[in-house]
Amino acid sequence: MKKRNRGIRLVAAAAMTLTGVAPMAGAPVAAQAAVPGVAKSYSSLMYRSLTADATMAKLRATLIEQQADLKKRTVTAGKAQKASDSAQKKLATVTAGHSAVHEKLKSAERALSDAKNAVARQSKQRPRNNAAIARAKRAVAAATTVRDARRTRLHQAATELRAAKKVAGATTSAVINALAAADRATRAVTQTQNRIATAGTAAGYAAQAAAISRSVVDEVRPVFTVADTTSVYGTTVHKNVAFAFKRMVDDARADGVVLSGGGFRTKERQIELRTINGCPDVWTAPASSCRVPTAIPGRSLHEIGLAVDVTSGGRTLTRKSKAFAWMTAHAAEYGFVNLPSEAWHWSITGG
Repeated sequence: MKKRNRGIRLVAAAAMTLTGVAPMAGAPVAAQAAVPGVAKSYSSLMYRSLTADATMAKLRATLIEQQADLKKRTVTAGKAQKASDSAQKKLATVTAGHSAVHEKLKSAERALSDAKNAVARQSKQRPRNNAAIARAKRAVAAATTVRDARRTRLHQAATELRAAKKVAGATTSAVINALAAADRATRAVTQTQNRIATAGTAAGYAAQAAAISRSVVDEVRPVFTVADTTSVYGTTVHKNVAFAFKRMVDDARADGVVLSGGGFRTKERQIELRTINGCPDVWTAPASSCRVPTAIPGRSLHEIGLAVDVTSGGRTLTRKSKAFAWMTAHAAEYGFVNLPSEAWHWSITGG
């Protein structure tokens, strides 16, 4: 038998919710009625079992995307750090240049003050030395020119310093943001890796569901109502098994096996079948005493929608049929177990 490719169906199934979706004929979802807690647990476990592969595939795809994003974020952070280092280096150079220009201005201002003092001294000397005074005044003019030039240069240096500080601040912010993004990406990768490492397996979830299946029957039977059922391709089953039953039918069809059958039936119909099948006593005779094995009314899993008499191509299953072979190999994956005395009867407990 070919290996079934369930990828597309599984991914679609993984997006479905376990509760809160109105039942739809032919397209059931996991349990949604107000059923006992153990039944909800069973339904949830089977849902997880049947979507485990899709969930893992989605997690692995997400991890690949997150790792690529982390790589990109890391590169971006590296470039931002390099730009910041360059900006800080330039800021240090510009700051030093500004300080040097400022010192030169102060020196020029001292020189101008000295030149002015020299003019004052020469002007007070007697006899008056006009040539010396003229030289002193020329020195003042020259010192003033130098002072003014250095004032202009200081203004330019201050503008350059403000620009360098702005760039340095922007690049520092870019580094902070880039590192924060890289950290978020790292945490996302770690979280997904942890989810992959701790994810349950399909077989594990199915085994847990099987372990509580009898408790499901015990808790569902006393509170069961017809409202707890839904139709799957014409077969009425309990909502807690509808998702798994639909998946089983779909996967069997993908393997070339057409499954259908009779699921839920009322207690009144069970009584009719007991009579039709020639049971010695409707209420007390064991199922094996009937021409066709038929459970005592009130004990059948059909009456709570947790069993299906499986057919294929309109025919009841036999042990030699292709459908029975498929069910034997795969039904347990969907939570269905065969009653050994009846090749066609499959339920969540095998009863």
